[in-house]
Amino acid sequence: MNTSREQKIRSVIRQSQPDLTVVLENIFDPLNISAVLRSCDAVGIREVFVVYTKQYLDKRGLVLGKRTSGGTFKWIDVYFFDDLEECAKRVKERYVRILATLPPGDEVRGLYEHDLTQPVALMFGNEDEGISAEALALSDGCFTIPQAGFAESLNISVACAVSLFEAKRQRMALGFYDEHPRLSPEQQEQLFERWKVMLKSGKNHQKPVMVSKDSGPLLPVYIRRKDEAPRSKIQVLPLSKFKL
Repeated sequence: MNTSREQKIRSVIRQSQPDLTVVLENIFDPLNISAVLRSCDAVGIREVFVVYTKQYLDKRGLVLGKRTSGGTFKWIDVYFFDDLEECAKRVKERYVRILATLPPGDEVRGLYEHDLTQPVALMFGNEDEGISAEALALSDGCFTIPQAGFAESLNISVACAVSLFEAKRQRMALGFYDEHPRLSPEQQEQLFERWKVMLKSGKNHQKPVMVSKDSGPLLPVYIRRKDEAPRSKIQVLPLSKFKL
């Protein structure tokens, strides 16, 4: 690895936001998911949670568009759930609270009224139906993106980008991207070593990780996974229908 490449990777790691994430509920367009991953990478998010509770979506064999995601998938851990309650439980264990996105309404607080510098997961719903009633019941609050036009809502990937960059704006003001990084020096070094192994192998071994009630605790983003050993030791097993 040359010096400039190492400096870039270390800079990205230093700006990571391990207490900010996104939850996607029943998103059916793979291009939207890929675009969300690109926005997540741009603000320093290192893991995303995807939940599918509708059977017709389970069988779609979704594909993450490589071009649309800009190759960001290898830098982000994606967790896949088919149980909404289990997803919410796991997310709250890591991020404390979930804020769900809703269309504009008189009783819904606007995005810019929320403190997004505290640990938080932002949840975005289905392109047609939005956040489900079940997901809303499991969330700790909700917000809307103020709009001045006739459209009732934004595209999911656009709404996610707008929300994440507001979180970044707030966090930048507190120095979370420079003098007060969210990962400790030790954690940064661990993540660098994890990514270095991945790059050295010459292949992105990342796959969405299926999570059920029987799954063990989710590893922090800076901890190397068992399947990230050198290539000769890797046993490739199909994990899900969520193809890459």
